[in-house]
Amino acid sequence: MSLPPSLAAYRFAMQLAAPLAPMVLKRRAKTGKEDLSRLNERLGQPKAHRPEGALVWLHGASVGESLVLATLVEELGGVRPDLNFLVTTGTKTSAELMQRRLPSNARHQYVPVDTQAAATGFLEHWKPDLAVFAESELWPNLIVETARRGVPMALVNARMNDRSLRNWRRRPDTARWLLACFDWIGAADQRTRDGLEDLTGSAVPLAGNLKLEALPAPPDPHELSRIKVALAGREVWLAVSTHDGEDGIALLANAMLKSEHPNALLILAPRHPERGDEIERLLKRHKHKWARRSKDEVPTSEDDVWLADTLGEMALWFAVSPAALIAGSLKPGIGGHNPIEATQAGCSVLSGRHVPSFQDVYDAYTEHDAIRWVEDAVDMSEAVADIWGHRGPRLEQAQAAVSAAAGGALARTVSALQELLEPEEAEQ
Repeated sequence: MSLPPSLAAYRFAMQLAAPLAPMVLKRRAKTGKEDLSRLNERLGQPKAHRPEGALVWLHGASVGESLVLATLVEELGGVRPDLNFLVTTGTKTSAELMQRRLPSNARHQYVPVDTQAAATGFLEHWKPDLAVFAESELWPNLIVETARRGVPMALVNARMNDRSLRNWRRRPDTARWLLACFDWIGAADQRTRDGLEDLTGSAVPLAGNLKLEALPAPPDPHELSRIKVALAGREVWLAVSTHDGEDGIALLANAMLKSEHPNALLILAPRHPERGDEIERLLKRHKHKWARRSKDEVPTSEDDVWLADTLGEMALWFAVSPAALIAGSLKPGIGGHNPIEATQAGCSVLSGRHVPSFQDVYDAYTEHDAIRWVEDAVDMSEAVADIWGHRGPRLEQAQAAVSAAAGGALARTVSALQELLEPEEAEQ
């Protein structure tokens, strides 16, 4: 089947850009956005040995998707212990998380850049028996080259916000061609299902949101004990996954809290830990006192902020914070972040209203009165104080919201993947 013009043009442009890839990756490595020691993986030149037997390749963008993929590895590996797994992601944070989380029959690699040469090198080396893409992580060259090799493909937990769907509708031929490569697509929400059916002209099952059933890795018990001792007697709250422009709002809310709660401590965990120096300058400018996790500093009684600028430690912060602002939601254009891990850890959830990427999840929270919506520092400080005073949303309400929104997505998805791995058995 010939490629649509826009897809052919993309492949040609990426072929022209391919010689620049090593230089671009090295430049990103200097800013902490790439792992310099593993750039060969990004260039489609893996060094790791391919295991014998059937190999399932699963790909997701970052931390949230990688937790979904790790859960699928555990579930699918439980019913098919003969399988080997390869999980690819694109960020250092997710890579470090996967190194700790994946079982012995699975390994992590960085996803190759989306050039034909890198995609071909990756696929020729790993020769997957099944390819599983998560959410909206659709790299055209990877999909084209995988499909051309006849590898069964699945798009799991498909999630597209209104902007993504509008972008695909501008290139409907390319969207239909790429989506037709997948043997099974499971939509995470109604909006995505309707949008994909409109794009493809075919029925798409509403599988449910896998992120609601993906269990985070538990915190290190020794480190958790150490932190609890250090924070004993403090009233703690968490601002997690903050973006530029949101840190200052959380800091102002904490300053307001301190007027009535002098021992208040804000754990500030930016979405991108490499912003640590930038946030430290903000703390200095506004005369806060802080400790910095990346320097292994622990807050003293004089500190009012703990800057959690490290990777893979979110479970620790949720475990010691009764209230958690899920940031990325205070300003338009980001889309919000997933509140589920906070609920799983027992935190009450605060959020801004700008959450289009997770609207279905937040709708469930709203229906169960399981969230405090905030717009500014005043709202935030009042909400945190209410949660400290046991006047906030109850944990049972949030758990009910998660259960209502999940709807058996994990079992449905694992069953579909089994059928792709065992088509002959599924027909009997």
